[in-house]
Amino acid sequence: MSGKDETLEYSAPDNEPLAAALEKNVQKVKETLGHSSDLIVREIWAGGRSDRKVAILYMDGLTDSRMVQDFIVRAVTDNDTIQDTQDSSAETDYFTALKEYTLSISNLKEITDCQELLNRLLSGDTIVLLDRCDRGLAAATAGGEERGVHAPEDQTVVRGPRDAFTENIRTNTALVRRKVKNPNLWVETKTIGTVSHTNVAVMYIKGTADDQVVGEVHRRLDGIQLAGILESGMIEELIQDRTLSPFPTMYNTERPDVVAAGLIEGRVAILVDGTPFVLLVPALFIQYFHAAEDYYQRTDFGLIRLLRMIAFFIALLGPSLYIAITTFHHEMLPTALMISIAAGREGVPFPAFFEALIMETTFEILREAGVRMPRAIGQAVSIVGALVIGQAAVEAGLVSPGMVIVVAITAISNFSFPAYNMGIAVRILRFPLMALAAVAGLYGIFIGIGLMLVHLCGLKSFGVPFMAPFAPYNWFDQKDALIRLPKIGLSERVQSIGTKNKR
Repeated sequence: MSGKDETLEYSAPDNEPLAAALEKNVQKVKETLGHSSDLIVREIWAGGRSDRKVAILYMDGLTDSRMVQDFIVRAVTDNDTIQDTQDSSAETDYFTALKEYTLSISNLKEITDCQELLNRLLSGDTIVLLDRCDRGLAAATAGGEERGVHAPEDQTVVRGPRDAFTENIRTNTALVRRKVKNPNLWVETKTIGTVSHTNVAVMYIKGTADDQVVGEVHRRLDGIQLAGILESGMIEELIQDRTLSPFPTMYNTERPDVVAAGLIEGRVAILVDGTPFVLLVPALFIQYFHAAEDYYQRTDFGLIRLLRMIAFFIALLGPSLYIAITTFHHEMLPTALMISIAAGREGVPFPAFFEALIMETTFEILREAGVRMPRAIGQAVSIVGALVIGQAAVEAGLVSPGMVIVVAITAISNFSFPAYNMGIAVRILRFPLMALAAVAGLYGIFIGIGLMLVHLCGLKSFGVPFMAPFAPYNWFDQKDALIRLPKIGLSERVQSIGTKNKR
């Protein structure tokens, strides 16, 4: 999606002023929008007077029609209201009276050019235009059908808040403000996308977030040149530090409590209209193994982070270790276990690497099928399909029972990560590690891990080392890394992300 195609721009010239003639302005809007059927234009006589014609424009489906009828149409056509505004000040023209006295909409903005009129109209505002007046009014009446606030579907918890972000950016900012009632919580909104004109909000706590990180976020967002932004993942790919890295350097979440906690720690949130997933920067590697529930349970529950780290290494190295040991390092296994594995592989025509490759590819296909199919049957297909295919492969002599067990444990371990995108990185890296294990055994695995660590230590997230607080090592931040100390020990903010104050 390139933003260089000039034909995709609005046909109305930028900053062209509104005309004094009402019919000309209305006709320009209709022509610009291609006489779209969802453009509602209602022309009425203000207060029943034949010398005051008013046009009310809004987009059907983007606007709360009840609000338009109750607070705009009724106010404009009310004879008493018009008479009151005229009696209050003979010198006040009708436009000023309409803006300051008649319309009771709280958020009312004066507009003077066609481009701003179109932007407001397509954002759900109602436009009020007057005859013989080169100014208009934009009333905040955005509404229409939208998904309500429900429990999160991905980052679920046993104990904790049950609300999740929606596709409405204003609903999302409100969900965060309910948890952080601080006047220093700033929201700065900009429009990105030469065609989509998507609203993007940058949230941070002034005085807590690092000014350099905030400035870098704005600089990268301002540099985006695309025709349309439809999801926060598109922005993530464009502004992250290393695009080709398999590891995500921007944390995404659909939970308002996670965003609120990140803001309090000094992070910056990026909200995109039209998606429930919010980006948090800077992100750290260890952050992807933290769950919101870690902070809502007792301290000893935080030890489960160690279990997630163990699952990470199993998911990353499970098939590789099996290939290396059964191919090159038989002496590392007890004799009885080695005999059992050898008996299971008797009759299998493929080496261990191709066994693992077949099973891993099959599991990935089943996993993808389970995600794309309807939720009611998707999980059943992935689980039952894995069991049936695994059993059939063993009975056919294509793979050994030991390999099926290893691949199954690896797949289950992959689901233990709180962050889905970290699981994707592990799934990608698993295959080159399997190839290295097939070529050089454990030495190949050590080479692969070494290269991965070098890559991780070289990553940064908006200027912050991705592997902090381990590289560079920060003793102070270890209190909330692999384990979590009691709340009394977490009274000060982490230092690794460059917060401006400690408390």
